[in-house]
Amino acid sequence: MTFREQLLLHEGIRLKPYKDTVGKVTIGIGRNLTDKGITKVEALILLDTDIQETTADCKRYIECFDRLDDVRQRVLLDMAFNMGIHGLLGFRTTLAHVAAGRYDAAADSMLLSKWADQVGRRAHRLAAWMRSGQDTL
Repeated sequence: MTFREQLLLHEGIRLKPYKDTVGKVTIGIGRNLTDKGITKVEALILLDTDIQETTADCKRYIECFDRLDDVRQRVLLDMAFNMGIHGLLGFRTTLAHVAAGRYDAAADSMLLSKWADQVGRRAHRLAAWMRSGQDTL
């Protein structure tokens, strides 16, 4: 038995955070998030996986996604990343405007949402990018 197999045997694998026997937030195979956290490399690996999943979701659920320019695709990806694909799909009016190429109306619709109030500057930036198709700061 390898040490890895031994740890899997003793620790088990938990894919969602939980509190261990002494109250530390833990995940995976005994990773103590409370005291150790994760490394930057690990965070970027998680990000890459999340980007792949978010992109696949947008391609699957948003019919016009592949016809959009890069900037507007990234606006929708950012929104889906932030609130999940089903959260984004709740923006029916916004998505209808996007599909019809009415980007000003889509941007206006984005800004009328509770999400825009919650994320503030991010929503205004994304709405400007949706409106213009340019990702200038």
